Amino acid sequence: MRGNILAFAIGIGLLQLQESLPAQPLVLSLSPVALLLFWFARRRQLPARLACAMLGFAWAALLAEQRLLDSLPSEWEGRDVQAVGVVAALPHAFERGERFEFAVESVETPGARLPERMMLSWYRGSQDDEWRDGLAVRAAERWRFTLRPKRPHGNANEHGFDYEAWLFERGLRATAYVRPHAVAERLDDFVVQPAYVVERWRDRIRASFFTILPDAPYVGILAALAIGDEQAIPSDQWRLFRMTGVTHLMSISGLHVTMVAALFAGLVGWLWRRSERLVLFLPTPKAAIAAGWLAAFVYSLLAGFAVPAQRTVYMLTVVALSLWSERNLGPSRSLLLALLAVLLLDPWAVLAPGFWLSFAAVGLLFFVGTGRVGGARGWRAALAGWGTTQWAVTIGTLPLLLLMFQQFSLVSPAANAVAVPLVSFVIAPLALVFSVIPWPLLLHLDHWLLSGLMAFLEWLAVWPVWEQAAPPLAATLVALLGVPFLLLPRGFPGRWAGLCLLLPMLLWPAPRPPAGEAWVDVLDVGQGLAVVVRTAEHNLLYDTGPLYSAESDAGQRIVVPYLRAAGVRQVDTLIVTHSDKDHSGGVVAVQEALPITRTLSSLPELAGEHCVAGQEWEWDGVRFAILHPLADAYQHRIVKTNNMSCVLRIENAFGGVLLTSDIEARDERSLLAASAARLPSDVLLVPHHGSATSSTTAFLAAVAPREAVIPVGYRNRYRHPRPDVVERYAGSRVWRTDRDGAVRIALTSGIPLSAYRNEYRRYWHGR
Repeated sequence: MRGNILAFAIGIGLLQLQESLPAQPLVLSLSPVALLLFWFARRRQLPARLACAMLGFAWAALLAEQRLLDSLPSEWEGRDVQAVGVVAALPHAFERGERFEFAVESVETPGARLPERMMLSWYRGSQDDEWRDGLAVRAAERWRFTLRPKRPHGNANEHGFDYEAWLFERGLRATAYVRPHAVAERLDDFVVQPAYVVERWRDRIRASFFTILPDAPYVGILAALAIGDEQAIPSDQWRLFRMTGVTHLMSISGLHVTMVAALFAGLVGWLWRRSERLVLFLPTPKAAIAAGWLAAFVYSLLAGFAVPAQRTVYMLTVVALSLWSERNLGPSRSLLLALLAVLLLDPWAVLAPGFWLSFAAVGLLFFVGTGRVGGARGWRAALAGWGTTQWAVTIGTLPLLLLMFQQFSLVSPAANAVAVPLVSFVIAPLALVFSVIPWPLLLHLDHWLLSGLMAFLEWLAVWPVWEQAAPPLAATLVALLGVPFLLLPRGFPGRWAGLCLLLPMLLWPAPRPPAGEAWVDVLDVGQGLAVVVRTAEHNLLYDTGPLYSAESDAGQRIVVPYLRAAGVRQVDTLIVTHSDKDHSGGVVAVQEALPITRTLSSLPELAGEHCVAGQEWEWDGVRFAILHPLADAYQHRIVKTNNMSCVLRIENAFGGVLLTSDIEARDERSLLAASAARLPSDVLLVPHHGSATSSTTAFLAAVAPREAVIPVGYRNRYRHPRPDVVERYAGSRVWRTDRDGAVRIALTSGIPLSAYRNEYRRYWHGR
C-alpha cells in the first residue's frame, strides 16, 4: 500500500510539471488502462506502481482541466462588468483599501462571463469620493459591484514566488478591482451558508481582538494564532520570525492543530472517566479520540481550513479511525494515508512549500520517535527527547529550506526550543480560549506572554543567518539521502556519512559568468525597473523596482530574494537612476539586506555620488560607462525627474547593452549630441517603458539594436508600451517583461537572450 500511494503522489507531481495538459481523450483513456493494469498486476510491484502513477497523473489532469475551464474570457479582460456575489472569506485591509475573495453568483452585464471565484481589490483611491463611508465589506455579505477584471498574472523571475500558481491552487481564476464612481451596493448583510457562517464567525473574533487591544504591537500575531489571519502580522515581525526560524509557529499550522487536539482529548478523557454512566455509554479512550478529532476539525475551520490545517485534519482522521477501530496502522501508513487524502482533494498542494515542509517534519518526528518508544522516563529523558526532536527537525528540513528560500536561521534550534512549547501549549490555547470566552483579561495576559517571547526572539535575531545560492535539485536530493544517516541512533556505523552527502549542497558555488563576459538580467518587477549585472567577480544593480505600498516594495519581494538565490552577497555598485518610485522604491530594502560598496544616483537625498556622463570603470574584462546626465544638469533645476535618468552602457569584446531608464526625447537628443559614437548597441533597454515621449526615430537609428527589451507591467494604467512606439522597433526583436518574464542578456558569443517564461512554463500560465 505504501509504495502504491507514493507512486500515486509521483504521478500527481509529474502532472504539475507539464507545460500544457494532455488531450482530454488521452486522459480519459489513461484511467481505465491504469485500472486494468493495476487489477491484473496488483501482486507484482513494478506494474502496480506504474498503474498507480498513471492514475495519479490522470486524476490530477482531470481536475486541472475542470479548473482551467472556469476562466475569464480574454475579450472581457479590462472591461467593466457588473456582478452580484458574496464576500467569501475574511477581507484584508491594506494601505490603499481592502482585498477579499468574491464568490460570483450572477453576472448582470449582457454577454459577460466571470469565473466562479475571484480576488477583488477595493482601493480607496486618491480622491475622497472614491471610497464611500459605511461601505467597508465584511465576510458573508452579498454585494453588487462594477468590476474591472483581469486574468491571473504575476511576476515571473527565477526562484521567485509564482502568484499565478497560488491563485490557481485556491481556485481564484481572475483578479479584479471595484470601479470608483460606479455601482457598489450591499444587498444582504448575511448570507446563511455553512462556509459563510464560519467566515462571519472568524470576522467577529478578529474584530474582538483588535477592539480589546487596538494599539498592542503583537495583537496581529494573536489573531493569526486564533483564526489564521496571517496578513494581520506586520512585515517587520515576519522578518524577525524568518531570522530566528520560527515562522511556522506564528500562524495556525499542523503543530497547533495537533496540540489543541491533544489538550482537548486529555481534558475530555480526564472528565469522562469521572462519570460511571458516561464510561458505560462509551469507553474513555474512544471519547477522548472523538473529542480530540472534533477539536482539531473546529480549530481548522476557525483557521479558514487552510492547507496546513487540512493536512493535519486528514492525518488525525486516519489516526483516530485506526485507534477507534483498535487497529494499529503504524506511523508510516498513517502519514501516507493522510498524503493520499490531501492529494485526492487538492492535487495542487504539491505546489506549496508548506506541503513539503510539513510532511517532511512529521515524517522526521516519526523516524526519530520510533526508537524512543518504551525508553527511559523522567525529566532527563524528556529533555533528551526534546533535544533529539529539535535536532531532527532542524537538520531534516535544512535541504528543503535552502532549496526553497536559500537561507536558514542558525539560532533556529534555540528559538524553537523556547517558542514551540510556549506558543503551542500556552499562547495559542489562550488565544483560542478567548475566541470562545471573550474575557479581556485572558487576552491581556496572552499578549504579555507573547511580548516576553518577542523580546527573546529579538535578542536572538542579532545572530547571523546562513544564506547561500540556491542549490541545484540534484545536490538537494543527495542531501536528503544524507538526512536519515545523520538521524540514526548514536553509535550506528557510518552515521556521519550523512554529513558527506550534505556538504555538496552547503558548499555548492554560485554560477558566475567567465572572465570577459557578463550576465544582464532584466527582472520582472511589474511597472518599474530593476536590472542585475554580474561579471566574473563583481555585481551591479541598476534600479531597485517599484514601491507597491507602504508595506511592500520590489526590493524586499523580488530583488533581494533574487540576489540571494543568485549567490550575490555584495553589491559593488548600486545605480538608482532617478527618484520616481517605480525605479527607486526598493532602495531601502536593498540597503538593509546587502553591503553596497558604491552608490551612483541623480537623487540629492541619497548618500553616494552623482552619476555623471564620463564616469567609466572596468570589471573582469567588461567595461561600464555613464553617458547621461551631463554634469551641468545638476546646476539647473530640472522639472521632470525622468530627464535626470542615469544612462549606462555595458560593453565587452562581444558587443554592448544600453540601459536607458526613463529618458525622454530631449535626453535622447542630448545623447546624440554628446555621445553619438558610443550609442550603437546590440541590446537596448527601451526608454521609459515604451512611452510616447521617448524612442525617437533618430535615437533608434543611432543605437540600431538587434534586440529591444521593454520593462513593463501587465495591463498597466499608463498603457505602456504604446503601439506606435513598438512599431518603431520593427527592425529589432522585441522582448517584454509582462509577456516574457525576466529577460537574461548574456554578453558572450552571439549575445543570446532568454526569457524566464519560456524556460519555466506550466499549464496554468497564460491560459
